[in-house]
Amino acid sequence: MRKFVLAALPAALLLISGCSMLPGYERPAAPVPAQWPQPAATAAQTPAVGLSWQQMLPDPRLQALIEAALANNRDLRMSIARVEEARALYGISRADRLPTLNLNAGESAARVPADLTGTSQSRTSRRYDVALGITAFELDFWGRVKSLNEAARASYLASEEARNAFRIGLIADVAGAYFTARELDERLALTRATLENRKGMRFLVEKRRDVGLAGDLDYLAANGAYEAARADLANLERSRAQAGNALALLVGSQPDTLPAGRSLSDQGVVGDLAVTVPSEALLARPDVRAAEQRLIAANANIGAARAAFLPRIGLSLALGSASGSLSGLFDSGSGAWTFAPSLVQPLFDSGRNKAGLSLAEARKVIAVADYEKTIQQAFREVADLLAARDRLAEQIKAQEATEKAQTDRLALVEARQKAGASSYLEVLDAQRDAYTAQQGTVQARTALLVTNAQLYKALGGGQDTAAPEPAATTAKP
Repeated sequence: MRKFVLAALPAALLLISGCSMLPGYERPAAPVPAQWPQPAATAAQTPAVGLSWQQMLPDPRLQALIEAALANNRDLRMSIARVEEARALYGISRADRLPTLNLNAGESAARVPADLTGTSQSRTSRRYDVALGITAFELDFWGRVKSLNEAARASYLASEEARNAFRIGLIADVAGAYFTARELDERLALTRATLENRKGMRFLVEKRRDVGLAGDLDYLAANGAYEAARADLANLERSRAQAGNALALLVGSQPDTLPAGRSLSDQGVVGDLAVTVPSEALLARPDVRAAEQRLIAANANIGAARAAFLPRIGLSLALGSASGSLSGLFDSGSGAWTFAPSLVQPLFDSGRNKAGLSLAEARKVIAVADYEKTIQQAFREVADLLAARDRLAEQIKAQEATEKAQTDRLALVEARQKAGASSYLEVLDAQRDAYTAQQGTVQARTALLVTNAQLYKALGGGQDTAAPEPAATTAKP
C-alpha cells in the first residue's frame, strides 16, 4: 500500500492544473472616437511615453522640488505601501497553488478507566510521532485556486499602475504649483515696479498742483492709480503665500538648499509632445491600465465562483515514524504513514454559491463600466489639453504683440506729456494698459507651461509601454 501511495502521488500532483472555469478575457472596445476632435496644430515629434520628467522639466529648482516630493510626499508613501500590500497578497495566493510541506513531531497520551478496559485495571497509553507531511492540499482540478491566484496577480498589477499614475500626477502637480509660484513672483516684480513709478508720478503731480500747473483732478487720478497698485500688490502677496504653502504640501519636506530657478520664458519645457490616435495614446496611461487590471481580476473571480459549485478534492499525506516510547521512535520497524484524500461536493448551501457567482458577475459589469469610463475621461482630458496647448501658443504670440504695442504707446505718450502735448490722464491710461498687457503675458505663459505638464501626465509620460510583472520571488519654494 505504501508503495502504491508513493507512486500515485506524482501523478496526482500532475493533475493540479486540471480544467479551468475561468472565462475567456477580451479587452472591451474603447468607447471613444477613432480620432481627436481636432488635430494638433504644432509639429509634434517627442513621444511622451519614455520621456523622463527630467527631460520634460529642465528647470533645476523645479527638479529639486520634484525629487523631494517623490521622496517625502505622504500620499505617495501610502500608494507605495498599497503596492507592497497587493504584492504580499499575491504571494500568499500563489503559494496556495503548491503543496505545503511540514515537519510534525508530537506526543499523545490517554488514560482508559478500569471499568472500560475489561481487565479491571486502568490503562495509560502513549504515542510518539515524527512525520513529514502535506496537510489539506487542494487538487485544483477545476481551476478555483488558479482563478484566485490570477485575480490576486491582476490586483497587484492594478495597484502598481495606480502608483505609477499617482507618481506622474504628483510630478505634474508639483510642476503646476511651481509655475504658479513663479508667475506670482514675476507679477509681484511688475507690480512693485509699477507701484514705485506711480508713487513718483503722484509726487510730481502733487508738486505741480502746489504751483498751479495741475488741478485736483490730476492729483486724484494719480493717487487713485497709486492706491490701486498698492491693492494689487497686497492681493498678489497673499496669493504668493498661498501658492508657496500649496507647493510645500506637495513637496512634503522642504530641501535645505535649492538651486536658482528659471524665468517663465526660459523654462525650456518640452512642448511638442507627439499625440497618436486615441486607441494608442490612452492605453499608455497607467490609470487606464490599472482599470483594465481590475477588470481582469473581476473576470478571474468569476472562474473561482463557478468552480465553487464543483467537488473540492483535498489531500493529506504524512510519512514518518511512530512508537509507544520515545526511545523506540527511530527503531527498525517504526515507520508509519497516513494517506487521507477527501472530496467535498456542495449539495445545499442556501444559495450561497449561486449568490457568490452573481456577485462576481455583477462586479465584472462594474469593472467594465469603470474601464470604459476611465477611457472616456482620459479622452476628454487629452482632447481638452490639446486644444488648450494650440490656442495658448497663439494667445501668447498675440499677448506679446499687445504688450509691445502698449509699451511703445506708453513711451510715446510720456514723451508727448513732457513736451506739453498730452495730459497726465493720457499717461495714466497708457500706464494702465501697459501694466495689464504685461500681467496678461505672464499669465498666458504660465497657462501654457501648466498645460504642457498636464499633457505629459495625460499621455502617460515617463512610463514603459508594458505593464510591470511581479517578481518570481519575493528655502522658499
